[in-house]
Amino acid sequence: MKITSQLTDEAVLEELGRRLAQVRISFNFTQAQLATEAGVSKRTVERLEAGEVAMHLSGFLRVCRALSLLEQFELLLPEPGNSPMAQLKQQAPLRQRASSKKTKTVSRKKWTWGTPA
Repeated sequence: MKITSQLTDEAVLEELGRRLAQVRISFNFTQAQLATEAGVSKRTVERLEAGEVAMHLSGFLRVCRALSLLEQFELLLPEPGNSPMAQLKQQAPLRQRASSKKTKTVSRKKWTWGTPA
C-alpha cells in the first residue's frame, strides 16, 4: 500500500510496521536477533511491526539503523538549501579585470638631524 496523506495515522503505522517486518525477513533476522542488533527489547520490535503507537521514536531509529535504513530518512526530511538570494549574498564579488602588482619605490636616503624630510 502506498503511504499517502489520506491514510489515518494508524494505517500509516501499520504499513510502516509491515514494511519493517519485510526488511527484517529479507535480512534473515528473527525479531529477537533484530532486537539484539538494535539494542532494544523484542517487545519493541513486535510493537513496531504491529504498528502500535505506544513506542519511542528512538526505538524506531535503532531498528532502522540495524536494518541499514537510517540513510533513507534523508529522503523523508532533506536538509533545507539556501534560497537563491542567500546564495548570491554568499558569493564573493566577481572580479572584472586583472590588476598588476604595484611596486613602491622608496628612496632610502639616510636621514640625519637638521636635514629637511
